[in-house]
Amino acid sequence: MSIFDLFKKIEKKEDSCPITHLIVGLGNPGEKYTYTRHNAGFLAIDFLCGKLGTKCDRLKFKSLSCDIKLANTRALVLKPQTFMNASGEAVIEAMNFYKIPPENVIIVFDDVSLDVGKLRIRKNGSAGGHNGIKSIIQMLNSDSFPRIKLGVGQKPHPDYDLVDWVLGRMSKENEDIFFKTIGLVPDILTLMLKGEIEKAMCAYNGTEIK
Repeated sequence: MSIFDLFKKIEKKEDSCPITHLIVGLGNPGEKYTYTRHNAGFLAIDFLCGKLGTKCDRLKFKSLSCDIKLANTRALVLKPQTFMNASGEAVIEAMNFYKIPPENVIIVFDDVSLDVGKLRIRKNGSAGGHNGIKSIIQMLNSDSFPRIKLGVGQKPHPDYDLVDWVLGRMSKENEDIFFKTIGLVPDILTLMLKGEIEKAMCAYNGTEIK
């Protein structure tokens, strides 16, 4: 068999298992944002990829990306590099390219209404004041995409600037709890990719890591 025949065989094998889902972690690019509350989605994706022995580092669709196989499902993982407020631009490009419907797009992001150590899985819903989700809803013209919300804690008092809060870093204690929480994300995604989102919601929405 020639090298060209081998490449054709590999391509044919890949085509037989097309990308059917997107898994998108939200955050802001740049080292200064790496461990901020608003980068919870990026951190969850890094953990997921590390567990699967890969890196989300290929530039595609205005994102850092990688291709994974989880729960017998092939998914494209994205970390949009557009900055949070334009996250939808990256998501819609990938969706259009692979012809993926909103219900097969899973978004992982920070939620200030949840305490650190808690997470919440939802099938759909409003932006809830989150600019990344707002951008995605606007670009998709739909809020019917599942999501995993990661608790990063509420502002210490009402007058505290929300931007300063989400772009700040957690305390060492809360950071340790948060990293234990994102350790649940691969198992949650496995259930979601199997189409068992109700099971995932029942199993994890009441979870509190301490």
